[in-house]
Amino acid sequence: MLQRVRYIIFLVLIVAGIGVVAYVAKLFYEVESEVSKIKDYQFALASQIVDRKDRLIANIFTDDNFRFYASFDEIPARVIESLLAVEDTLFFEHIGINPDAISRAMLKNIKSARYVEGGSTLTQQLIKNIALSPEKTLKRKLTEAMLAIHIERHMSKEKILELYLNRIFFGHGYHGIKTAALGYFRKTLNELTLKEICMLVGLPKAPSFYDPTKNKEYSMARANTIIERLFDIGWISQEEHDAAIKEEPEVYNETLTQNVAPYVVDEVIKELAHIEDLKTGGYYIKLKLDLDYQLAAQESLIYGYNKINERLQERYPKIFNEDFNNDTLNGAIVVTDTHTGDILAMVGGVDYAKSNFNRVTQAKRQLGSSIKPFIYQAAFDKGESPATFVADVPRKFATKGASEIDDEATKETEAEEWRPVNYSAKFNGFMTLKEALRTSSNLATINLVDQNIGFSRIYNALKSYGFENVPENMSIVLGSFELSPLEVAQQYSLFSNYGTILKPILVDSVITRSGENIYTSPKVAQHITDQAQAFLTIDILRDVVNRGTGSRARIVGLEVAGKTGTSNRNIDGWFCGFTPDVQAIVWYGRDDNTPIGPNESGGIVAPPAFAYFFSKVLTFDPGISRRFRVPEGVRSKTLDYGDYYYTDNSPLPTKKPITNIDEEILF
Repeated sequence: MLQRVRYIIFLVLIVAGIGVVAYVAKLFYEVESEVSKIKDYQFALASQIVDRKDRLIANIFTDDNFRFYASFDEIPARVIESLLAVEDTLFFEHIGINPDAISRAMLKNIKSARYVEGGSTLTQQLIKNIALSPEKTLKRKLTEAMLAIHIERHMSKEKILELYLNRIFFGHGYHGIKTAALGYFRKTLNELTLKEICMLVGLPKAPSFYDPTKNKEYSMARANTIIERLFDIGWISQEEHDAAIKEEPEVYNETLTQNVAPYVVDEVIKELAHIEDLKTGGYYIKLKLDLDYQLAAQESLIYGYNKINERLQERYPKIFNEDFNNDTLNGAIVVTDTHTGDILAMVGGVDYAKSNFNRVTQAKRQLGSSIKPFIYQAAFDKGESPATFVADVPRKFATKGASEIDDEATKETEAEEWRPVNYSAKFNGFMTLKEALRTSSNLATINLVDQNIGFSRIYNALKSYGFENVPENMSIVLGSFELSPLEVAQQYSLFSNYGTILKPILVDSVITRSGENIYTSPKVAQHITDQAQAFLTIDILRDVVNRGTGSRARIVGLEVAGKTGTSNRNIDGWFCGFTPDVQAIVWYGRDDNTPIGPNESGGIVAPPAFAYFFSKVLTFDPGISRRFRVPEGVRSKTLDYGDYYYTDNSPLPTKKPITNIDEEILF
């Protein structure tokens, strides 16, 4: 009887053994189909936005993919050695699983009566991270082991290590060792010291606990354990050991995005929205932007903002006190290269944390007197010259557009009758076009359009320049319609680029991981007038800064041309200016369209930020051109009433100027 029982037990064991073997064999072939999931695994990679000098502006990524990929050739041998020393010393010898390690782990688990050690190889860890769930069951462990053997048959050891070091989580939001090196130490992999390497390879065991930004002492203690291990197995010398143990690396607690220009980054994402995997494709996005200019622009906008507040609090302490809600005051600045239209800087507000509304691209504000240079350019292209005289006398117009007019020198009038006046409420009789633009005379500008050029010609000229939504009434000559600062930057390139309008360009290129450029911003240029004709206006705008409303924009040793602009009741304040190489459009106003404050005209609020900006530019880019060039075909002559430039198309007047006022043009 006993013998029969033993025989039955023996048969059961044989059958069970056969069953186990059959199950394992079946599982072995079943999991082979999973190999491609690991072999062809596509990492979600963060994209980088850099400036024109390849300096990082921001990293963009989805919530769980902050990763930069490192090929095996990029990974130093010391990183591999340190990783294997602590995780899988026999990696290059086993077939995907290590029976000895598994046996040791089983004994420890049995002894502790709980799961304390897994005995997994790096190959198994990679599989667990990519293809399998983290559950601790026998089936999963068997699947993991079988799959590891298959992986080792289909992939090289080097490729497995490459995938592992790019897949694994290193804490602090960093996925992959390249990302961790840049984040924790601001170093490439080749720049890491032995101590820094050991701190990194020690992180995957407990990324949060060993995060050096939180627990640096524990992180260094773990690194020292790995250093001791390297020394014990003979992979480093005594000198290397001692130096590494003593070292205390500097650790940086970086934000993941490292976004130094948030308004710019938002605009880039908006422009490239057609690229579906923009935040996961690992793109290298190069901009026309220059970080030196960008940081100077950010500082300058805040400088001008503070000056406005200080002035208001000093002059009107009862109104602009601590109880006054000043959050509505804001500003914008956009800087472009005058020769190419490249956007060198873009700041859409004084504080992105409080408001991410980009006023450079999204705010539509009345331009005020900043429109006047376009009126005078049209006059010059018609044949008028800077020495032409025009009446600076009051007028009245019957117009439905009267109530729409907003300008620094326009007073409230009845809707059916428009009586524009100058800012000073005085008029000068007759004055040259040069003097009229320099002093920003409303009456002279209106009479120039009404008496000399004709409204239809001016209206059509503005539309041909590219201005949109222009109302068809006389108020447009005083800037009654709205533009964004970026649109103004494009239009003012008519002057800063000597007669050709350039569309501002932000993105230079988008490079894929394989090195292919998949996006280039189209260059759009619109020729309007000859360089010589454009210079006639440039010269007057230079005079606006030297002795006109833009005098606060003067910079010692650098020629500046520009025009101020203010909408009615000081709601908007502009300075649209440029030097021979760089243009900057500055705007201040309140987001709720209330007045900035009493007497806060464009000539007061905007030029200080402009001047501050260029004082910074001269420190880091001293090689910019200092003087405007005079194009071929421009001549000058001294007349009884001043020095004037002229061209063949805009000759000097041949008749003696009229000095008496024709009563017919008075109201």
